[in-house]
Amino acid sequence: MQGAAAAGERASPAARSSPIASCSGARTLAAASVSARSVWNDASVHADDQVGEGVRAELAMFLREAVDGRPVKIAPSVCEGCGGRVFFVLVNASGAERECSGCDRRVFIMDSEEYWNEESWEDDEPGAAGCPCGSEEFEAAVAFSLGNDSSVRWVTMGLRCIKDGFCGDYADWKIDYGPTDHLLAMVQVCGATARMGCGS
Repeated sequence: MQGAAAAGERASPAARSSPIASCSGARTLAAASVSARSVWNDASVHADDQVGEGVRAELAMFLREAVDGRPVKIAPSVCEGCGGRVFFVLVNASGAERECSGCDRRVFIMDSEEYWNEESWEDDEPGAAGCPCGSEEFEAAVAFSLGNDSSVRWVTMGLRCIKDGFCGDYADWKIDYGPTDHLLAMVQVCGATARMGCGS
């Protein structure tokens, strides 16, 4: 992670075209709701955690372990155009953009569009996210790490390879500005479910 950004700015994320961890062969979700449990498949969870409908158990568990001990909301990435859940993903230190493998619709992940320009890239042009197996097609989800005031403090993007189930944390960034309601507004939250739609 880089140092804190200036007031009103987002700190640059760490981004990787290759993942740093694997959840291949991970344990499956044992209960439909994680909010009532203090331990979920040996991963510590917070009572206020919310996992969106359709997030694979191993990817949700991976993201839960990748963030700090704060409550998280984990939202799946779903194409607004065709409802697809498989994507090609471009990443760099400024953000991420996904392309639906079903309809080719392209959408930025969260507020990445604001930082997706050559000036922000410096010497870090976007590259295709890739799995060690060679595949570049993924299911995607974003974890919002929340502060005591329920504002977003960190955003972490996790990808799960559809070929071999490998999971990785490909980009994350600290949110050094407020309010952050617009970030949560980018997902549609209904009870304990969330869905990343258009613009996320």
